Amino acid sequence: MYQPYNPKNGIKTPYLFFTGKGGVGKTSTACATAVSLADQGKKVLLVSTDPASNLQDVLDMELTNKIIPVPSVEGLYACNLDPEEAASAYREQVVGPYRGQLPDSVITSMEEQLSGACTVEIAAFDEFTKLLGNAAVADSYDHIIFDTAPTGHTLRLLQLPSAWSGFLEESTHGASCLGPLSGLGDKKEVYSKTVKELSDSSRTTLILVSRPDASSLHEAGRASLELKEIGIQNQMLLINGLLQTHLPDDEVSAAFYLRQRRALQEMPAALRQAVTFSLPYVSYSLTGIQNLRWLLNQYTLPVSEAKDHGQDSLSLPGLNEVVEDFSQKGTRVIFAMGKGGVGKTTVASAIAVGLADKGHRVHLTTTDPAAHLEYLFKQSKGTENLSISRIHPGEEVEKYKREVLLKAGSELDEEGIAYLKEDLDSPCTEEIAVFRAFAELVHRSEQEIVVIDTAPTGHTLLLLDSAEAYHREMSRSSGDIPESVKKLLPRLKNPNETGVVIVTLAEATPVIEAGRLQADLKRAKITPQWWVINQSLYAAHTKDPVLNGRAQSEKEWIKRVTADFSSHTAIIPWMKEEKFGYEKLKDFLTLK
Repeated sequence: MYQPYNPKNGIKTPYLFFTGKGGVGKTSTACATAVSLADQGKKVLLVSTDPASNLQDVLDMELTNKIIPVPSVEGLYACNLDPEEAASAYREQVVGPYRGQLPDSVITSMEEQLSGACTVEIAAFDEFTKLLGNAAVADSYDHIIFDTAPTGHTLRLLQLPSAWSGFLEESTHGASCLGPLSGLGDKKEVYSKTVKELSDSSRTTLILVSRPDASSLHEAGRASLELKEIGIQNQMLLINGLLQTHLPDDEVSAAFYLRQRRALQEMPAALRQAVTFSLPYVSYSLTGIQNLRWLLNQYTLPVSEAKDHGQDSLSLPGLNEVVEDFSQKGTRVIFAMGKGGVGKTTVASAIAVGLADKGHRVHLTTTDPAAHLEYLFKQSKGTENLSISRIHPGEEVEKYKREVLLKAGSELDEEGIAYLKEDLDSPCTEEIAVFRAFAELVHRSEQEIVVIDTAPTGHTLLLLDSAEAYHREMSRSSGDIPESVKKLLPRLKNPNETGVVIVTLAEATPVIEAGRLQADLKRAKITPQWWVINQSLYAAHTKDPVLNGRAQSEKEWIKRVTADFSSHTAIIPWMKEEKFGYEKLKDFLTLK
Protein backbone atom coordinates (compact mmCIF):
# COMPACT_ATOMS: atom_id res chain seq x y z
CA MET A 1 0.00 0.00 0.00
CA TYR A 2 2.88 2.31 0.89
CA GLN A 3 6.58 1.78 0.34
CA PRO A 4 8.28 0.15 3.33
CA TYR A 5 10.19 2.54 5.56
CA ASN A 6 13.95 2.11 5.44
CA PRO A 7 16.36 4.88 6.48
CA LYS A 8 18.84 3.66 3.86
CA ASN A 9 16.61 5.08 1.13
CA GLY A 10 15.03 8.25 2.51
CA ILE A 11 17.28 9.89 5.11
CA LYS A 12 19.59 12.59 3.73
CA THR A 13 19.67 15.38 6.35
CA PRO A 14 21.78 15.57 9.52
CA TYR A 15 18.83 16.46 11.77
CA LEU A 16 15.73 14.26 12.11
CA PHE A 17 12.74 15.23 14.24
CA PHE A 18 10.03 12.67 15.01
CA THR A 19 6.63 14.08 15.96
CA GLY A 20 3.12 12.74 16.51
CA LYS A 21 0.55 12.26 19.24
CA GLY A 22 1.25 10.09 22.27
CA GLY A 23 1.30 6.35 21.63
CA VAL A 24 1.92 6.35 17.87
CA GLY A 25 5.42 4.91 18.21
CA LYS A 26 7.71 7.96 17.99
CA THR A 27 10.30 6.49 20.34
CA SER A 28 10.43 3.03 18.76
CA THR A 29 10.62 4.40 15.19
CA ALA A 30 13.25 6.97 16.18
CA CYS A 31 15.31 4.23 17.85
CA ALA A 32 14.94 1.88 14.89
CA THR A 33 16.06 4.68 12.56
CA ALA A 34 19.07 5.44 14.75
CA VAL A 35 20.13 1.76 14.83
CA SER A 36 19.74 1.43 11.07
CA LEU A 37 21.83 4.52 10.32
CA ALA A 38 24.53 3.39 12.77
CA ASP A 39 24.55 -0.06 11.13
CA GLN A 40 25.35 1.73 7.87
CA GLY A 41 28.52 3.09 9.45
CA LYS A 42 27.15 6.51 10.39
CA LYS A 43 27.87 8.19 13.71
CA VAL A 44 24.47 8.92 15.26
CA LEU A 45 23.21 10.72 18.36
CA LEU A 46 19.71 9.83 19.59
CA VAL A 47 18.06 12.34 21.92
CA SER A 48 14.68 12.08 23.65
CA THR A 49 12.83 15.14 24.91
CA ASP A 50 9.53 13.31 25.44
CA PRO A 51 8.08 13.64 28.99
CA ALA A 52 6.65 10.12 28.60
CA SER A 53 9.82 8.70 27.05
CA ASN A 54 10.58 5.01 27.33
CA LEU A 55 13.87 5.37 25.48
CA GLN A 56 15.71 3.51 28.25
CA ASP A 57 13.34 0.54 27.90
CA VAL A 58 13.62 0.44 24.13
CA LEU A 59 17.44 0.52 24.16
CA ASP A 60 17.60 -1.64 27.30
CA MET A 61 20.09 0.61 29.11
CA GLU A 62 20.16 3.36 31.71
CA LEU A 63 20.25 6.90 30.29
CA THR A 64 20.65 10.41 31.70
CA ASN A 65 21.18 13.81 30.15
CA LYS A 66 24.82 12.83 29.56
CA ILE A 67 25.66 11.51 26.09
CA ILE A 68 26.92 7.93 26.26
CA PRO A 69 27.55 5.18 23.67
CA VAL A 70 25.02 2.41 23.14
CA PRO A 71 27.18 -0.67 23.82
CA SER A 72 25.55 -3.07 21.37
CA VAL A 73 25.52 -0.69 18.37
CA GLU A 74 28.82 0.71 17.13
CA GLY A 75 28.54 4.38 16.25
CA LEU A 76 25.30 5.02 18.19
CA TYR A 77 25.14 7.41 21.13
CA ALA A 78 22.12 8.43 23.21
CA CYS A 79 20.89 10.70 25.98
CA ASN A 80 17.55 11.26 27.66
CA LEU A 81 16.81 14.92 28.35
CA ASP A 82 14.15 14.99 31.05
CA PRO A 83 11.92 17.96 30.18
CA GLU A 84 10.09 17.77 33.50
CA GLU A 85 13.38 18.19 35.34
CA ALA A 86 14.40 20.96 32.94
CA ALA A 87 11.04 22.67 33.44
CA SER A 88 11.45 22.51 37.22
CA ALA A 89 14.87 24.15 37.00
CA TYR A 90 13.55 26.65 34.48
CA ARG A 91 10.60 27.49 36.77
CA GLU A 92 12.89 28.07 39.73
CA GLN A 93 15.13 30.30 37.62
CA VAL A 94 12.14 32.57 36.98
CA VAL A 95 10.40 32.39 40.36
CA GLY A 96 13.39 32.07 42.72
CA PRO A 97 14.36 35.77 42.82
CA TYR A 98 10.87 36.67 44.06
CA ARG A 99 10.75 34.24 46.99
CA GLY A 100 10.57 36.21 50.22
CA GLN A 101 9.86 39.38 48.24
CA LEU A 102 6.23 38.65 47.33
CA PRO A 103 3.35 37.00 49.25
CA ASP A 104 3.18 33.19 49.16
CA SER A 105 -0.09 33.26 47.20
CA VAL A 106 1.58 35.31 44.46
CA ILE A 107 4.52 32.88 44.32
CA THR A 108 2.02 30.00 44.04
CA SER A 109 0.31 31.76 41.15
CA MET A 110 3.62 32.34 39.37
CA GLU A 111 4.63 28.68 39.83
CA GLU A 112 1.35 27.44 38.42
CA GLN A 113 1.64 29.77 35.42
CA LEU A 114 4.89 27.94 34.71
CA SER A 115 3.58 24.39 35.32
CA GLY A 116 1.74 23.76 32.05
CA ALA A 117 2.57 21.78 28.94
CA CYS A 118 3.88 24.93 27.23
CA THR A 119 6.57 25.45 29.86
CA VAL A 120 7.66 21.81 29.61
CA GLU A 121 7.97 22.15 25.86
CA ILE A 122 9.91 25.43 26.08
CA ALA A 123 12.26 23.79 28.62
CA ALA A 124 12.72 20.81 26.28
CA PHE A 125 13.43 23.18 23.40
CA ASP A 126 15.98 24.95 25.56
CA GLU A 127 17.71 21.62 26.18
CA PHE A 128 18.05 20.55 22.58
CA THR A 129 19.18 24.00 21.44
CA LYS A 130 22.20 23.33 23.63
CA LEU A 131 22.97 20.46 21.27
CA LEU A 132 22.13 22.16 17.98
CA GLY A 133 23.74 25.41 19.06
CA ASN A 134 26.95 23.67 20.13
CA ALA A 135 29.07 23.29 16.99
CA ALA A 136 31.42 20.88 18.76
CA VAL A 137 28.50 18.52 19.36
CA ALA A 138 26.60 19.05 16.10
CA ASP A 139 29.69 18.56 13.93
CA SER A 140 30.64 15.34 15.74
CA TYR A 141 27.76 13.32 14.31
CA ASP A 142 26.45 12.43 10.87
CA HIS A 143 22.90 12.49 12.22
CA ILE A 144 21.21 13.82 15.36
CA ILE A 145 17.77 12.29 15.90
CA PHE A 146 15.23 13.89 18.22
CA ASP A 147 12.38 11.85 19.63
CA THR A 148 9.60 14.52 19.87
CA ALA A 149 9.71 17.74 17.86
CA PRO A 150 8.58 21.16 19.04
CA THR A 151 5.08 22.22 18.04
CA GLY A 152 4.35 25.02 15.59
CA HIS A 153 2.85 26.99 18.47
CA THR A 154 6.13 26.96 20.41
CA LEU A 155 8.18 27.89 17.34
CA ARG A 156 5.84 30.76 16.44
CA LEU A 157 6.13 32.08 19.99
CA LEU A 158 9.90 32.11 19.68
CA GLN A 159 9.74 34.09 16.44
CA LEU A 160 7.68 36.96 17.90
CA PRO A 161 9.60 40.02 19.10
CA SER A 162 7.31 40.40 22.13
CA ALA A 163 8.47 37.04 23.44
CA TRP A 164 11.76 38.75 24.28
CA SER A 165 10.32 41.85 25.93
CA GLY A 166 9.04 42.50 29.41
CA PHE A 167 5.49 41.92 28.21
CA LEU A 168 5.06 38.63 30.07
CA GLU A 169 6.12 40.06 33.39
CA GLU A 170 3.54 42.82 33.14
CA SER A 171 0.57 41.17 31.43
CA THR A 172 -2.26 39.63 33.45
CA HIS A 173 -4.88 39.63 30.73
CA GLY A 174 -5.47 35.96 30.07
CA ALA A 175 -5.56 32.74 32.08
CA SER A 176 -3.72 30.65 29.56
CA CYS A 177 0.00 29.90 29.40
CA LEU A 178 1.32 33.41 29.95
CA GLY A 179 4.72 33.13 31.47
CA PRO A 180 6.73 30.27 29.97
CA LEU A 181 9.10 32.54 28.04
CA SER A 182 9.77 34.96 30.86
CA GLY A 183 13.08 33.33 31.83
CA LEU A 184 14.71 33.24 28.43
CA GLY A 185 17.01 36.15 29.04
CA ASP A 186 19.80 36.42 26.46
CA LYS A 187 19.01 33.24 24.48
CA LYS A 188 17.34 34.92 21.53
CA GLU A 189 20.31 34.43 19.20
CA VAL A 190 20.78 30.71 19.80
CA TYR A 191 17.01 30.11 19.62
CA SER A 192 16.83 32.02 16.36
CA LYS A 193 19.67 29.90 14.95
CA THR A 194 17.88 26.72 16.00
CA VAL A 195 14.60 27.75 14.38
CA LYS A 196 16.54 28.58 11.19
CA GLU A 197 18.12 25.12 11.20
CA LEU A 198 14.70 23.52 11.56
CA SER A 199 13.45 25.45 8.54
CA ASP A 200 16.40 24.48 6.33
CA SER A 201 15.29 21.53 4.18
CA SER A 202 18.89 20.56 3.50
CA ARG A 203 19.54 20.23 7.24
CA THR A 204 16.30 18.98 8.81
CA THR A 205 13.70 16.32 8.03
CA LEU A 206 10.46 16.23 10.00
CA ILE A 207 8.99 12.73 10.29
CA LEU A 208 5.29 12.75 11.09
CA VAL A 209 4.53 9.44 12.83
CA SER A 210 0.93 8.22 12.83
CA ARG A 211 -1.05 5.09 13.47
CA PRO A 212 -3.48 4.15 10.68
CA ASP A 213 -6.45 5.51 12.62
CA ALA A 214 -8.52 8.65 12.24
CA SER A 215 -7.43 10.34 15.46
CA SER A 216 -3.68 9.92 14.86
CA LEU A 217 -3.93 10.96 11.21
CA HIS A 218 -5.91 14.06 12.16
CA GLU A 219 -3.21 15.08 14.64
CA ALA A 220 -0.46 14.45 12.07
CA GLY A 221 -2.33 16.57 9.52
CA ARG A 222 -2.71 19.42 12.01
CA ALA A 223 0.98 19.27 12.95
CA SER A 224 2.00 19.20 9.29
CA LEU A 225 0.10 22.38 8.44
CA GLU A 226 1.18 24.13 11.63
CA LEU A 227 4.87 23.44 11.00
CA LYS A 228 4.69 24.28 7.30
CA GLU A 229 3.34 27.70 8.27
CA ILE A 230 6.66 28.50 9.93
CA GLY A 231 8.80 27.15 7.13
CA ILE A 232 9.43 23.49 8.00
CA GLN A 233 8.65 22.07 4.58
CA ASN A 234 10.80 18.93 4.44
CA GLN A 235 8.28 16.46 5.86
CA MET A 236 7.57 12.78 5.45
CA LEU A 237 4.70 10.68 6.81
CA LEU A 238 5.39 7.37 8.53
CA ILE A 239 2.36 5.10 9.00
CA ASN A 240 3.31 2.88 11.93
CA GLY A 241 1.51 -0.34 12.81
CA LEU A 242 -0.14 -1.27 9.51
CA LEU A 243 -1.64 -4.77 9.70
CA GLN A 244 -0.34 -6.57 6.61
CA THR A 245 -2.77 -9.50 6.46
CA HIS A 246 -5.74 -10.78 8.41
CA LEU A 247 -7.65 -13.96 9.17
CA PRO A 248 -11.00 -13.79 7.36
CA ASP A 249 -12.58 -16.19 9.88
CA ASP A 250 -11.43 -14.09 12.87
CA GLU A 251 -13.90 -11.24 13.36
CA VAL A 252 -11.47 -9.10 15.35
CA SER A 253 -8.69 -9.53 12.78
CA ALA A 254 -10.92 -8.75 9.80
CA ALA A 255 -12.49 -5.70 11.45
CA PHE A 256 -9.09 -4.40 12.59
CA TYR A 257 -7.71 -4.67 9.06
CA LEU A 258 -10.70 -3.00 7.41
CA ARG A 259 -10.86 -0.17 9.96
CA GLN A 260 -7.22 0.72 9.29
CA ARG A 261 -7.79 0.76 5.51
CA ARG A 262 -10.87 2.96 5.92
CA ALA A 263 -8.94 5.47 8.04
CA LEU A 264 -6.20 5.69 5.40
CA GLN A 265 -8.75 6.22 2.63
CA GLU A 266 -10.12 9.16 4.61
CA MET A 267 -6.68 10.62 5.35
CA PRO A 268 -6.65 14.44 5.87
CA ALA A 269 -5.89 16.43 2.74
CA ALA A 270 -2.82 17.96 4.40
CA LEU A 271 -1.12 14.54 4.36
CA ARG A 272 -2.06 13.30 0.90
CA GLN A 273 0.86 15.03 -0.82
CA ALA A 274 3.47 13.92 1.71
CA VAL A 275 5.99 11.23 0.84
CA THR A 276 4.60 8.29 2.81
CA PHE A 277 6.22 5.16 4.21
CA SER A 278 4.84 2.36 6.37
CA LEU A 279 5.94 -0.03 9.08
CA PRO A 280 4.05 -3.25 9.90
CA TYR A 281 1.91 -4.01 12.92
CA VAL A 282 4.04 -6.46 14.87
CA SER A 283 3.37 -8.93 17.63
CA TYR A 284 6.59 -8.47 19.53
CA SER A 285 7.58 -5.76 21.96
CA LEU A 286 9.68 -3.02 20.39
CA THR A 287 12.38 -3.15 23.00
CA GLY A 288 15.92 -4.35 22.47
CA ILE A 289 18.21 -3.77 19.50
CA GLN A 290 17.36 -7.05 17.73
CA ASN A 291 13.64 -6.28 17.73
CA LEU A 292 14.29 -2.80 16.31
CA ARG A 293 16.24 -4.38 13.45
CA TRP A 294 13.39 -6.84 12.88
CA LEU A 295 10.94 -3.94 12.60
CA LEU A 296 12.83 -2.25 9.77
CA ASN A 297 13.16 -5.59 8.02
CA GLN A 298 9.34 -5.72 8.09
CA TYR A 299 9.30 -8.90 10.22
CA THR A 300 5.81 -9.19 11.68
CA LEU A 301 6.11 -12.39 13.66
CA PRO A 302 9.41 -13.94 14.72
CA VAL A 303 9.11 -17.68 15.38
CA SER A 304 9.88 -17.26 19.06
CA GLU A 305 6.87 -15.00 19.40
CA ALA A 306 4.46 -17.18 17.43
CA LYS A 307 3.51 -19.42 20.32
CA ASP A 308 0.00 -19.24 21.68
CA HIS A 309 0.55 -18.05 25.22
CA GLY A 310 -3.11 -18.50 26.07
CA GLN A 311 -5.52 -16.14 27.74
CA ASP A 312 -4.51 -16.62 31.33
CA SER A 313 -4.81 -15.16 34.79
CA LEU A 314 -5.70 -11.48 34.42
CA SER A 315 -9.31 -10.78 35.27
CA LEU A 316 -10.81 -7.30 35.53
CA PRO A 317 -14.40 -6.08 35.75
CA GLY A 318 -16.21 -4.55 32.82
CA LEU A 319 -17.62 -1.06 32.43
CA ASN A 320 -20.90 -2.20 33.99
CA GLU A 321 -19.20 -2.21 37.43
CA VAL A 322 -18.09 1.41 36.95
CA VAL A 323 -21.69 2.36 36.23
CA GLU A 324 -22.97 0.35 39.18
CA ASP A 325 -20.46 2.01 41.51
CA PHE A 326 -21.46 5.54 40.53
CA SER A 327 -25.14 4.61 40.70
CA GLN A 328 -24.85 3.22 44.22
CA LYS A 329 -22.77 6.15 45.51
CA GLY A 330 -25.08 8.78 44.06
CA THR A 331 -22.24 10.56 42.22
CA ARG A 332 -23.59 13.73 40.57
CA VAL A 333 -20.74 14.81 38.27
CA ILE A 334 -18.61 12.33 36.30
CA PHE A 335 -15.57 13.31 34.24
CA ALA A 336 -13.96 11.08 31.61
CA MET A 337 -10.32 12.07 31.24
CA GLY A 338 -7.34 10.90 29.21
CA LYS A 339 -5.10 11.71 26.29
CA GLY A 340 -6.46 12.05 22.78
CA GLY A 341 -7.32 8.86 20.94
CA VAL A 342 -7.93 6.59 23.92
CA GLY A 343 -11.74 6.64 23.59
CA LYS A 344 -12.88 9.14 26.24
CA THR A 345 -16.00 10.14 24.30
CA THR A 346 -17.16 6.56 23.83
CA VAL A 347 -16.54 5.63 27.47
CA ALA A 348 -18.31 8.77 28.74
CA SER A 349 -21.28 8.05 26.47
CA ALA A 350 -21.48 4.41 27.57
CA ILE A 351 -21.41 5.44 31.26
CA ALA A 352 -24.21 7.96 30.62
CA VAL A 353 -26.32 5.33 28.84
CA GLY A 354 -25.73 2.83 31.64
CA LEU A 355 -26.87 5.28 34.32
CA ALA A 356 -29.90 6.32 32.29
CA ASP A 357 -30.81 2.67 31.80
CA LYS A 358 -30.83 2.30 35.58
CA GLY A 359 -33.49 4.99 35.83
CA HIS A 360 -31.30 8.02 36.62
CA ARG A 361 -31.84 11.31 34.84
CA VAL A 362 -28.56 12.00 33.04
CA HIS A 363 -27.11 14.83 30.98
CA LEU A 364 -24.15 13.98 28.73
CA THR A 365 -21.99 16.74 27.32
CA THR A 366 -19.02 16.35 25.04
CA THR A 367 -16.55 18.18 22.83
CA ASP A 368 -16.76 15.36 20.28
CA PRO A 369 -16.84 17.01 16.84
CA ALA A 370 -18.97 14.15 15.48
CA ALA A 371 -22.28 16.00 15.27
CA HIS A 372 -24.08 12.79 14.19
CA LEU A 373 -23.60 11.44 17.74
CA GLU A 374 -26.42 13.67 18.97
CA TYR A 375 -28.53 12.73 15.96
CA LEU A 376 -28.14 9.00 16.64
CA PHE A 377 -29.13 9.44 20.28
CA LYS A 378 -32.26 11.38 19.32
CA GLN A 379 -33.30 8.69 16.87
CA SER A 380 -32.95 5.91 19.45
CA LYS A 381 -35.62 4.56 21.74
CA GLY A 382 -35.34 4.62 25.50
CA THR A 383 -33.66 8.03 25.85
CA GLU A 384 -36.26 9.71 28.05
CA ASN A 385 -33.77 9.77 30.91
CA LEU A 386 -30.85 11.01 28.82
CA SER A 387 -30.29 14.49 27.40
CA ILE A 388 -27.27 15.44 25.34
CA SER A 389 -25.44 18.64 24.49
CA ARG A 390 -22.31 19.28 22.50
CA ILE A 391 -19.84 22.03 23.28
CA HIS A 392 -18.06 23.43 20.24
CA PRO A 393 -14.42 23.98 21.31
CA GLY A 394 -13.69 26.29 18.39
CA GLU A 395 -16.62 28.55 19.20
CA GLU A 396 -15.76 28.64 22.91
CA VAL A 397 -12.10 29.45 22.17
CA GLU A 398 -13.00 32.29 19.81
CA LYS A 399 -15.42 33.69 22.36
CA TYR A 400 -12.75 33.53 25.07
CA LYS A 401 -10.11 35.09 22.81
CA ARG A 402 -12.42 37.98 21.95
CA GLU A 403 -13.03 38.66 25.63
CA VAL A 404 -9.32 38.64 26.52
CA LEU A 405 -8.27 40.73 23.50
CA LEU A 406 -11.04 43.26 24.12
CA LYS A 407 -9.87 43.68 27.68
CA ALA A 408 -6.20 43.97 26.67
CA GLY A 409 -6.55 45.96 23.45
CA SER A 410 -6.38 49.44 24.91
CA GLU A 411 -3.31 48.66 27.01
CA LEU A 412 -0.97 46.87 24.56
CA ASP A 413 0.95 47.99 21.50
CA GLU A 414 0.94 46.08 18.22
CA GLU A 415 3.72 43.72 19.28
CA GLY A 416 2.03 43.01 22.58
CA ILE A 417 -1.23 42.16 20.82
CA ALA A 418 0.65 39.85 18.43
CA TYR A 419 2.21 37.98 21.34
CA LEU A 420 -1.05 37.75 23.23
CA LYS A 421 -2.81 36.33 20.15
CA GLU A 422 -0.14 33.64 19.80
CA ASP A 423 -0.23 32.90 23.51
CA LEU A 424 -3.97 32.39 23.21
CA ASP A 425 -3.30 29.63 20.68
CA SER A 426 -1.72 27.56 23.47
CA PRO A 427 -3.25 24.24 24.59
CA CYS A 428 -4.31 25.79 27.89
CA THR A 429 -6.58 28.32 26.19
CA GLU A 430 -8.88 25.69 24.71
CA GLU A 431 -8.99 23.79 27.97
CA ILE A 432 -9.97 26.88 29.97
CA ALA A 433 -12.47 28.11 27.38
CA VAL A 434 -14.18 24.73 27.22
CA PHE A 435 -14.03 24.37 30.98
CA ARG A 436 -15.95 27.62 31.41
CA ALA A 437 -18.69 26.20 29.19
CA PHE A 438 -18.67 22.95 31.17
CA ALA A 439 -19.01 24.91 34.41
CA GLU A 440 -22.34 26.30 33.26
CA LEU A 441 -23.64 22.82 32.49
CA VAL A 442 -22.58 21.37 35.83
CA HIS A 443 -25.22 23.52 37.52
CA ARG A 444 -27.63 20.90 36.19
CA SER A 445 -26.19 18.32 38.62
CA GLU A 446 -28.69 19.29 41.31
CA GLN A 447 -31.45 17.83 39.15
CA GLU A 448 -29.61 15.16 37.14
CA ILE A 449 -26.28 13.37 36.84
CA VAL A 450 -23.90 15.23 34.55
CA VAL A 451 -21.37 13.17 32.58
CA ILE A 452 -18.60 15.21 30.96
CA ASP A 453 -16.23 14.11 28.23
CA THR A 454 -12.83 15.87 28.23
CA ALA A 455 -12.26 17.34 31.65
CA PRO A 456 -9.71 19.95 32.75
CA THR A 457 -6.26 18.90 33.92
CA GLY A 458 -4.99 19.57 37.40
CA HIS A 459 -2.80 22.32 35.94
CA THR A 460 -5.83 24.17 34.59
CA LEU A 461 -7.69 23.84 37.89
CA LEU A 462 -4.70 25.11 39.85
CA LEU A 463 -4.17 27.89 37.33
CA LEU A 464 -7.73 29.10 37.89
CA ASP A 465 -7.49 28.57 41.62
CA SER A 466 -4.18 30.43 41.95
CA ALA A 467 -5.49 33.22 39.74
CA GLU A 468 -8.35 33.65 42.20
CA ALA A 469 -5.89 33.78 45.12
CA TYR A 470 -3.77 36.26 43.20
CA HIS A 471 -6.84 38.43 42.73
CA ARG A 472 -7.62 38.44 46.44
CA GLU A 473 -4.04 39.28 47.33
CA MET A 474 -3.12 41.85 44.69
CA SER A 475 -6.52 43.18 43.55
CA ARG A 476 -5.93 41.92 40.07
CA SER A 477 -6.41 38.58 38.34
CA SER A 478 -4.92 36.47 35.57
CA GLY A 479 -8.29 36.68 33.85
CA ASP A 480 -11.91 37.09 34.89
CA ILE A 481 -13.19 33.91 36.52
CA PRO A 482 -16.94 33.33 36.19
CA GLU A 483 -18.86 32.59 39.38
CA SER A 484 -19.81 29.17 38.02
CA VAL A 485 -16.12 28.23 37.77
CA LYS A 486 -15.37 29.44 41.29
CA LYS A 487 -18.19 27.28 42.66
CA LEU A 488 -17.13 24.31 40.57
CA LEU A 489 -13.56 24.07 41.87
CA PRO A 490 -14.59 22.98 45.42
CA ARG A 491 -17.20 20.64 43.95
CA LEU A 492 -14.62 18.84 41.83
CA LYS A 493 -12.50 18.20 44.92
CA ASN A 494 -15.42 16.58 46.77
CA PRO A 495 -15.42 12.81 46.03
CA ASN A 496 -18.99 12.55 47.33
CA GLU A 497 -20.16 14.75 44.45
CA THR A 498 -17.64 14.16 41.67
CA GLY A 499 -16.10 11.04 40.15
CA VAL A 500 -13.16 11.04 37.73
CA VAL A 501 -12.55 8.20 35.29
CA ILE A 502 -9.15 8.02 33.58
CA VAL A 503 -9.29 6.26 30.22
CA THR A 504 -6.15 4.67 28.76
CA LEU A 505 -4.90 1.95 26.43
CA ALA A 506 -2.75 -1.00 27.53
CA GLU A 507 0.38 0.42 25.92
CA ALA A 508 3.48 2.15 27.27
CA THR A 509 2.93 5.79 26.31
CA PRO A 510 -0.81 6.01 27.07
CA VAL A 511 -0.27 4.43 30.52
CA ILE A 512 2.72 6.63 31.35
CA GLU A 513 0.88 9.77 30.23
CA ALA A 514 -2.25 8.76 32.14
CA GLY A 515 -0.09 8.34 35.24
CA ARG A 516 1.22 11.87 34.75
CA LEU A 517 -2.33 13.10 34.35
CA GLN A 518 -3.31 11.44 37.64
CA ALA A 519 -0.35 13.05 39.43
CA ASP A 520 -1.37 16.38 37.93
CA LEU A 521 -4.90 15.96 39.29
CA LYS A 522 -3.65 14.96 42.72
CA ARG A 523 -1.76 18.27 42.90
CA ALA A 524 -5.21 19.83 42.65
CA LYS A 525 -6.44 17.45 45.40
CA ILE A 526 -8.51 15.33 43.01
CA THR A 527 -8.10 11.54 43.09
CA PRO A 528 -9.56 9.53 40.18
CA GLN A 529 -11.97 6.81 41.31
CA TRP A 530 -11.66 4.49 38.31
CA TRP A 531 -9.26 3.70 35.50
CA VAL A 532 -10.70 2.16 32.33
CA ILE A 533 -8.40 0.25 29.96
CA ASN A 534 -10.06 0.65 26.57
CA GLN A 535 -9.76 -1.24 23.26
CA SER A 536 -7.88 -4.16 24.76
CA LEU A 537 -6.80 -6.89 22.36
CA TYR A 538 -5.98 -9.04 25.39
CA ALA A 539 -9.63 -8.96 26.41
CA ALA A 540 -10.84 -9.54 22.82
CA HIS A 541 -9.56 -13.16 22.55
CA THR A 542 -8.42 -12.86 18.94
CA LYS A 543 -6.91 -15.89 17.16
CA ASP A 544 -4.86 -13.81 14.73
CA PRO A 545 -1.20 -14.64 15.53
CA VAL A 546 0.02 -11.04 15.16
CA LEU A 547 -2.83 -9.49 17.13
CA ASN A 548 -2.61 -12.22 19.76
CA GLY A 549 1.10 -11.58 20.14
CA ARG A 550 0.35 -7.92 20.80
CA ALA A 551 -2.41 -8.95 23.21
CA GLN A 552 0.14 -10.78 25.33
CA SER A 553 2.35 -7.67 25.45
CA GLU A 554 -0.60 -5.73 26.90
CA LYS A 555 -0.43 -7.79 30.09
CA GLU A 556 2.60 -5.88 31.37
CA TRP A 557 0.72 -2.57 31.13
CA ILE A 558 -2.52 -3.92 32.56
CA LYS A 559 -0.52 -5.13 35.57
CA ARG A 560 1.23 -1.75 35.80
CA VAL A 561 -2.11 0.06 35.97
CA THR A 562 -3.56 -2.20 38.64
CA ALA A 563 -0.36 -2.33 40.73
CA ASP A 564 0.87 1.26 40.49
CA PHE A 565 -2.03 3.53 39.67
CA SER A 566 -5.48 2.29 40.56
CA SER A 567 -7.21 -0.19 42.84
CA HIS A 568 -10.39 0.16 40.76
CA THR A 569 -9.72 -0.76 37.14
CA ALA A 570 -12.15 -1.89 34.44
CA ILE A 571 -11.35 -3.23 30.97
CA ILE A 572 -13.14 -2.95 27.63
CA PRO A 573 -12.17 -5.36 24.81
CA TRP A 574 -11.35 -4.18 21.30
CA MET A 575 -14.68 -4.29 19.47
CA LYS A 576 -15.16 -5.10 15.82
CA GLU A 577 -17.60 -2.26 15.24
CA GLU A 578 -17.78 1.28 16.54
CA LYS A 579 -20.76 1.94 18.79
CA PHE A 580 -22.98 4.96 18.24
CA GLY A 581 -26.48 5.50 19.60
CA TYR A 582 -28.27 4.51 22.78
CA GLU A 583 -28.89 0.84 21.98
CA LYS A 584 -25.42 0.20 20.56
CA LEU A 585 -23.68 1.84 23.51
CA LYS A 586 -25.51 -0.53 25.86
CA ASP A 587 -23.32 -3.29 24.39
CA PHE A 588 -20.42 -1.95 26.47
CA LEU A 589 -22.32 -2.86 29.63
CA THR A 590 -22.82 -6.52 28.72
CA LEU A 591 -19.15 -7.29 28.05
CA LYS A 592 -17.32 -9.45 30.58
